[in-house]
Amino acid sequence: MAKPKNVLFIMFDQLRWDYLSCYGHKHLHTPNIDKLAERGVRFTRCYIQSPICGSSRMSTYTGRYVHSHGASWNGIPLKVGEITMGDHLRKAGMECVLVGKTHMRADEEGMKRLGLEPDSIIGARVSECGFDVFERDDGMLPEGPDGSYDPNGAKEYNKWLKAKGYESDNPWHDFANSGLDEEGNVLSGWFLKNSNEAANIHEPDSETPYLTGRGIDFMKGNDGPWCMHLSYIKPHWPYIVPEPYASMYGPEHIQPVVRSDAEKQTSHPVFAAFMGNKVGEAFSREDVREAVIPAYMGLIKQADDQMGRLFEWLKETGRDKDTMIVLTSDHGDFLGDHWMGEKTFFHDASTKVPLIIYDPSEEADATRGTVCDALVECIDFAPTFVEVAGARPEYHILEGESLLPILHGEARETKRDYVICEYDYSASPIADMLGVGVREATMFMVADKRWKLMHFEGGFRPMLFDLENDPDELNDLGESEDHQEVITEMYDKLFAWSRRTSQRTTRSEEQLLKMRTGSRGRGIVLGVYDENDTPLELTVRYRGRKARDMKAGPEG
Repeated sequence: MAKPKNVLFIMFDQLRWDYLSCYGHKHLHTPNIDKLAERGVRFTRCYIQSPICGSSRMSTYTGRYVHSHGASWNGIPLKVGEITMGDHLRKAGMECVLVGKTHMRADEEGMKRLGLEPDSIIGARVSECGFDVFERDDGMLPEGPDGSYDPNGAKEYNKWLKAKGYESDNPWHDFANSGLDEEGNVLSGWFLKNSNEAANIHEPDSETPYLTGRGIDFMKGNDGPWCMHLSYIKPHWPYIVPEPYASMYGPEHIQPVVRSDAEKQTSHPVFAAFMGNKVGEAFSREDVREAVIPAYMGLIKQADDQMGRLFEWLKETGRDKDTMIVLTSDHGDFLGDHWMGEKTFFHDASTKVPLIIYDPSEEADATRGTVCDALVECIDFAPTFVEVAGARPEYHILEGESLLPILHGEARETKRDYVICEYDYSASPIADMLGVGVREATMFMVADKRWKLMHFEGGFRPMLFDLENDPDELNDLGESEDHQEVITEMYDKLFAWSRRTSQRTTRSEEQLLKMRTGSRGRGIVLGVYDENDTPLELTVRYRGRKARDMKAGPEG
């Protein structure tokens, strides 16, 4: 019977769930990803745990909510004691390797306190979110007057480009992410007006093909069992793509924007602040959308073609018969919907992501080509992979649940009846705009299949959306007197989630159950008046004993 020995865990950065043809996009055809869906299960309600790269990924890599692992924004380190996907899998006998992006920041102070050297095996794993690094590429090397955002960004990729003849101190910017005018001037991809330019790079040398090649390089030299996290940088900004993809789409291929005038006139201060920031104002303009979205679509089309290359290699080598393939994204992109850009709010454009899983095992034959609308969270990936590795997930640590029962047709739903997403904007200029303190600049989303509630600390009212009758999330019911009972019910779910015992990670349920009676045979006798009031074998060490009278002391 066929069994998955390996896991190919593919994650795109900032890929919206509805920008694939198998999810309904009318103009962007992604046949290779569609074929994967035909061979596996396509999930329609997969939600991230935070609408920003770093904290979303830390939840995925730990299998824990943001409130549990604490890495609540980009650049906030993952605590040195957090157990990761890699830790769980290596314990189960499966290697866990990175090719691409993690957005991980190491807890250097914690490592120093514990004496962990970064160049030791354990130190390197703690620094790299539990992965053994084949090649890390967070794909960002922006430079400003105060230096570089990430000096190690695109490090190996830049070396590779320079060796191929791309002459620049930063070929990532000057070639892979910029255009070129007739006079040889670099047209930076950071400026949205240049999104409709073709990136000045030979297409096979651009970022997505490069990472595909690096993923294949790893698989060529490793039989497994392994979990390889092939983590792509695109279609994340800068929004610019090389030919032939730069010319594939135009304004006529852009889907209608999802927003309303009522949203712009909202009485909600937090929503208004997010719409009114610089990115939101930019994507509210049609000229920005007409420049950016065709490039964004081109990046996705290129990604789909690279999936064709990758899947064909797996088929030619026979690795498709023993490799589970999981394809998803770390979050979406508003692209002007709801008058916003970027991803840092709770509408589905940001928080819902594509998820397609192909399981080569015979048990999964019954579900091939099916669509599942179960409530899924990205923290479910880690326990799923642990089960593929043949081990039992440690659910006192992992807060998600395995999806294998759904993949094998043994279940149609997960055990949860709501999903959670969190966002900490305390380090964002929006917190200053709203005049809220660090502890107040947080917000939570709780959603089931009908309702989505957004809660805001700082004394702001909630927002509520009826996902059944208002799937575009245009009509905020947070102030509706007729929906107060629904709001109360959703708050009950959020409160129930907040009461979970997420920090009790050093003892399993089985161990706790044994501890209930484990001390009885170890001499603890509480509440017993007479030795005959309890089983005599439990007090055998306390009966029939003799001792000298020492009340007057040893010499008395």
